[in-house]
Amino acid sequence: METPTLTEERWELLRRLEALLDAPMLVLAFVWLALFVYELLWGLNPLLETAGYVIWGLFILDFALGFALAPGKLVYLKSNWLKAIALLAPALRVFRIFRVVRAARIARAARAARGLRLVRVVSALNRGMRAFGASMSRRGFGYVAGLTLLVTLVGAAGMFNFENDDPNGLTSYGEALWWTAMIMTTIGSQYWPQSPEGRVLCFLLSAYALAILGYVAATLATFFIGRDAENDAAEPAGAKQLAALREEVAALRKELRPFLSDRVE
Repeated sequence: METPTLTEERWELLRRLEALLDAPMLVLAFVWLALFVYELLWGLNPLLETAGYVIWGLFILDFALGFALAPGKLVYLKSNWLKAIALLAPALRVFRIFRVVRAARIARAARAARGLRLVRVVSALNRGMRAFGASMSRRGFGYVAGLTLLVTLVGAAGMFNFENDDPNGLTSYGEALWWTAMIMTTIGSQYWPQSPEGRVLCFLLSAYALAILGYVAATLATFFIGRDAENDAAEPAGAKQLAALREEVAALRKELRPFLSDRVE
């Protein structure tokens, strides 16, 4: 059984290791995300695919080192469960074996492969959001704007990958990017995804857009309220209505004063 001092030393060593590896892992995360988007749009040649596997291996090594050093394994897993799930996504490439199944199973295999690609898209979005959050402050309008741009670019690549088989679907990345931008602005589009994976991704993008819309509305309200509070000459919201109400109360008091005087006498 470890002593409290040894446990604290291991946590401190883990924090130092994470601080040391944060910058390299951050760069690798953005490179891996770019490779993933490229794969969705045009596919990877053997060299780029090998680079992706090497980066994935480094991610696994980073996670394994942290898990080995952490005194509380369960605590470490609870705080890094999303990272653990994201590490499983590249392994889904092994399911390319579906491409060589018998002809009678091709349709079912294609659906399974697209479902696995959906998991990889969501996982890539999660890793990209974590990397972007680590590269800049998690607060502020700039962070939200940059994060929304990242989600739009990756989401558009996923939608193009899922919907380009439909003759009336998204036939180019530019078209998919425009469609995703319309979803992000909650305007919508005349085209709606036909594949189950595209519909799920569309729902996730719409949910994100609604959350961001609420944040933007709250930010603008806070900004204008703050401007009014800083300006002494500015009239507070509802000041005219409050003044009118006070005048009515004063008039009622004036009318009731004779009756109150009679009762006192």
